[in-house]
Order: sequence, then C-alpha cells, then structure tokens
Amino acid sequence: MSASRQRSIRVWDLPTRLFHWLLAVALVGSFVTIKTGELLWHALFGQCVLTLLLFRLVWGFIGGRYARFSQFVRGPSAVLNYLRGGSVAPGHNPLGALSVIALLGVLLFQAGSGLFANDDIAFEGPLARYVSNALSSALTTWHRRNEVIILGLVALHVGAILYYRFIRGKNLIGPMIRGDAMLNEPAAPAPVDAHEPSRDDPGLWVRAGIVLAVCGLAVKALVSAG
Repeated sequence: MSASRQRSIRVWDLPTRLFHWLLAVALVGSFVTIKTGELLWHALFGQCVLTLLLFRLVWGFIGGRYARFSQFVRGPSAVLNYLRGGSVAPGHNPLGALSVIALLGVLLFQAGSGLFANDDIAFEGPLARYVSNALSSALTTWHRRNEVIILGLVALHVGAILYYRFIRGKNLIGPMIRGDAMLNEPAAPAPVDAHEPSRDDPGLWVRAGIVLAVCGLAVKALVSAG
C-alpha cells in the first residue's frame, strides 16, 4: 500500500465564500419577510438575491480556479465515475455541481419572477406593468410554487453536508469559511502537486468588487425602470 500525504490548498476564494454566506442570509431574510407580510423588505431581500446571483454567474467565468463553471460542471460520465468511487479535483464534485446549477437556476427564476409578480392588493413588482395581467398572475403563481422547490433543494444541500460530515468524514463547511481544504496525495515516488491552489489576493478581490457593483447597478436600473 502506497503512503500518502496531506496538503492544504486554497480552494474557495474570499469573494466566493462571501457570496455563499450572504446568499444564505438574503434567502432567510426573504423567506421570513414574506411570511410576516413585510413586502417591502421582501422585495429588498429579493433584489439582494438577484444581485448576488448575477455576480455568481459572472464569477463562474472570471473568478478563482475552483469557482469557475469550467472546473466543476461535468457531463454524465463524470457523475457516474464519481458515484463509482473515482477521484475528483478539489471543490464541487460532479454530483454536487448538479445541485449547485439547479439551485442557481431556481433562485434566478424566483428572483426574476418576483420583478413581475403582484398580489392584486398592495404589492406589484417593479416590472409587472410591462407584461400582461395574465402573465403577471402566472409568474406570481409560479413564484409561490417555486418556494417549495427552493426549500427542497436547500434541504438536499444541508443533508449532503451532514452526510459528508458524519458518514464520509469530510468537512464541507470548514473550507467555505477558511477557504482551505486538506487533500490526500501520494507521497512516493516524489510528491507532485496535482492540484493548483485557487488565486485569492487583493487583485482578485478588487475584480470581485467591481463585478458586484456592476451587478448591483444593473438590478437597481431594472427596479428603477418600473
């Protein structure tokens, strides 16, 4: 049996980690405010969610190494290989990548449809006047129904974290807080760094700040158009 060594590498850059936790806060705020009838706050949290999602879409192309879609989005063969016990690179595994894409998709629909939603009483999305009443009502209905799908995907996400932590002994939360993850690599015949660390420096943070600002201005422009 060949020996192995452990090595810590930077997997999640700071902007990706901040996105993750800020999105969680915004989602909780959005859920709580709609249940308590605070529609103005619900709309503001929704705009925050949309801004963060737009940021993540852009960051998936220009962000840190393991935040890029090209690194973790794989085809069916990669998913099957992972399920059979194949090795994977740091970051999202091929199965987890499907969950990430699904969650981003349903959240984008939720935030986007909210711009056109109305309750026929006291609230109307900022872009509702640009579509017919029938389409606005349909989007409102699906905006409400989509909540169940979101809760299901979030529950699946939390369940996967617990499964990896207590069944497979892998901590997924720690790296999303610290940024670093431990890798097991062969120690012989000569240690070779098969996986490069993600870039995570002030230059990258400035890039992320610019992207976030542009996304925030884009959402503000959408809301203002209504």
